[in-house]
Amino acid sequence: MESPVRGGTRWRRFAVVMVPSVAATAAIGVALAQGALAASFAVSGQQFKVSAATLHGEGFVQYGNIDVEHNGTPHPVAVSGFNSADITDLCQSVVVPTPIGDVTMLLRAGRGKDKVTAKNLYIDLNQLDADATFTGINIGVAAGNTDPKYAPVEPSVGKDEKNGGASSFTQEAESVDLAGVQQTAWATSAGTFVLPGLSLSLHRGSGPSVECY
Repeated sequence: MESPVRGGTRWRRFAVVMVPSVAATAAIGVALAQGALAASFAVSGQQFKVSAATLHGEGFVQYGNIDVEHNGTPHPVAVSGFNSADITDLCQSVVVPTPIGDVTMLLRAGRGKDKVTAKNLYIDLNQLDADATFTGINIGVAAGNTDPKYAPVEPSVGKDEKNGGASSFTQEAESVDLAGVQQTAWATSAGTFVLPGLSLSLHRGSGPSVECY
């Protein structure tokens, strides 16, 4: 069976959600320790910050995975997938080391009446702060048995029985609403990503004054 394609490119993702559950985090950690969650593509060695006033997502799924840098350094992540998402006041920032010191690239969108919208949205994150409300949530689903109406689990986790991949811990929900989002992530992708009022700027230095938070 052909693997799902995200945004025209296999194995890429975008970013945003973690169920605030100690048990869920512990279960993902156990799966990672057992080697059940394989890396899928090389990430850069730099994390980036994302913030949003609100995010509404439909068809949510979340599972553990490991992102690996080009040099082989592994990073455990929680992958959050959405069939669709509407976002207000989106901010993304990344600090880039340069010969003249740190430079922060800052992107903003969706600050007016029109929301940022995304289809087939995926986020590889390792930290999230937000107020969250989940509707129709199932926690502890096997990765190989998630409901097909939700965003799909990538085949390297959901279809591979080796090391328990298809049996690894997953959670799914009909919808999710987040407010006051602040997160750090390693990767992000979407099938379509509409950014009304897009603004991109560069700033010398780093820190809350020039980053999203």
